[in-house]
Amino acid sequence: MRDAINRLGKVQPLFLVLGVGLEIAALLAYAQLMRVSMPRCDLGLFRVFRINLATKSLTNLVPGGSAAGSALGYRLLVTSGVEGTDAGFAIAATGVVSACVLNVILWVALLLSLPFHGINVLYGIAAVAGVVVIAFAAGLVFALMRGRVRAHRVLHAITSRLRFVDSERAAEVVEQVAARLRDVISDRELVERAAVWATLNWLLDAASLWVFVRAFGEASNVLGLLIAFGLANVLAVIPITPGGLGIIETVLVPTLVGFGVGRTVAALGVASYRLAQFWIPIPIGGVAYLTVRRDLRPVRLRDAAAQAYDTHEGQLDWAERYGRRRPADYT
Repeated sequence: MRDAINRLGKVQPLFLVLGVGLEIAALLAYAQLMRVSMPRCDLGLFRVFRINLATKSLTNLVPGGSAAGSALGYRLLVTSGVEGTDAGFAIAATGVVSACVLNVILWVALLLSLPFHGINVLYGIAAVAGVVVIAFAAGLVFALMRGRVRAHRVLHAITSRLRFVDSERAAEVVEQVAARLRDVISDRELVERAAVWATLNWLLDAASLWVFVRAFGEASNVLGLLIAFGLANVLAVIPITPGGLGIIETVLVPTLVGFGVGRTVAALGVASYRLAQFWIPIPIGGVAYLTVRRDLRPVRLRDAAAQAYDTHEGQLDWAERYGRRRPADYT
């Protein structure tokens, strides 16, 4: 405790400011990754950034928050003018690309560190978990692109027994997603841009962690920090706590210590990093949600119905876009 108090007294504020700035840059890179995933959308970067902040806020509040955050993100994108299929695809594609890139970064760091640090059981567990994630993503893509007829049959067999699900609508969504997937895969430039923005997102986030550790007087080994960062985020995918709360801290601190960072510095650096990466976005995300809702302009119900008819928009998408507003919003 005495050492921690001494370290806090000697903290370098400029590094703390830089760490927060890197976190903001990482969130902007993630927002740009989502924009790349829906090229037919003309939403500005700042709007998508605020939607992602609102999503992150909810994800950090509830256990298994990824599902709730994705649902909120989908609703905000749709009400902002994005077609339902594009919004759903963008959220799913962003998550898959981000997860794959994170595992690639972890594997590269592990391979480069083997001559210097050897092999650890925890590394193997994380690497296997990464293989499972990427194999699942590849299998899903293959199923949608090559086995659409079979997927259509299976989905129809399941949804036809569920009263609250429109089986035809579900099949239509699968067809649209498959078509969208073919367009994306065939566009090499689009895939490369998505990979670049996902890589920037993770590397800026990891750089923020390095800067927060450096703020307390020690510089972490870059490879060691990338391994600790990758391990923590891969294991945080398990939906036990909101936003990996407790899991990321439990993995980061001892792993950084194992790579030569002092225990006190590791604890203070990780605590500061998580303050900027996890806790501060919660209230800011709430404000971002209110600003996104405020920006939605009232519409004429008749014009909205005519537009949906002309574009053949599905009933569920139209209801999501307009059906939950108060009567006073229709002027």
